[in-house]
Amino acid sequence: MKTELPRAFDFIDETEFDFRLINVSENETYRIDCADGRRFALRLNRPGYHTHAEIESEMAWLDALHEGKIIRAAKPLLGRNGKHLQSLGAREGVLFEWQEGREPLINDNLLGLAEALGSIAARLHNHVEGWQRPAGFTRPRWDFAAALGTEMRWGDWRKGLGVMPQMVPLFARTVGQIERRLQAYGEAPNRFNLIHGDLRLANLLTEGDTIKVIDFDDSGFGWLMYDAATMVSFHEHERHMPELIESWVKGYRALRPLAAADEEEIKTFVMFRRLLLTAWLGSHSEIDLAREVKPVFATQTADLCEKFLKG
Repeated sequence: MKTELPRAFDFIDETEFDFRLINVSENETYRIDCADGRRFALRLNRPGYHTHAEIESEMAWLDALHEGKIIRAAKPLLGRNGKHLQSLGAREGVLFEWQEGREPLINDNLLGLAEALGSIAARLHNHVEGWQRPAGFTRPRWDFAAALGTEMRWGDWRKGLGVMPQMVPLFARTVGQIERRLQAYGEAPNRFNLIHGDLRLANLLTEGDTIKVIDFDDSGFGWLMYDAATMVSFHEHERHMPELIESWVKGYRALRPLAAADEEEIKTFVMFRRLLLTAWLGSHSEIDLAREVKPVFATQTADLCEKFLKG
């Protein structure tokens, strides 16, 4: 794979760089260090997860966000053939400019970050309302069927990480309640549109007062308020979660109107996201995060289900 990089990108000299793996999730991410001090991030895409058209559409949105200076985000680079997506041996990947910063941690003081993330989400939502998407633009839908219904793109929540047979009826009642609420809520354009879909701490970098978004791989068409829920991914059970949501709403309302009915439904999307992550961890049980949270994640999810059903 390393020998394929210079053929794909004319500004990397095969004799003057090295790279190392820094993250494995849906994709593999590598850091590339060049002898002249330049740095890049290479994302090797998981085979079969997205089509070529979907990845090029993701890059088209990122290019538009950079052109409009909407938010600070990872900048994708073009290869020799004028496309973002490149064949690198047996895999395909996209090269990004390197972004400096540190990942926020759950034990940081996150209220200010949550408010800033609300503003970032509002900027993204304002942008997509007025953006003329290019011909052929296509991204996945993150609706109920895709997440918890007939498709279950990230896996079956019944087989989620640590889910015991006695938990399944409780989870099923919760899934049914989520479906009913989302059917009533609907998919009007001011509620359902192109979203980032994964604004969790691991996809952010902070550098001073600047927040950078580094991963649009799960962007697609979904409910706008789902972006609020993704902020607390894997930490939905934390006691300070309601305060973080309140701060997110404050930041969002500073730049974009938010109806009371939309704010009220955030709790549904928090539960929606938690069950989706339960399924995802079950289908990614080999990753470090899954091993770390396995002893408690399903039990915590069951507690959240009971609270959600009680309203």
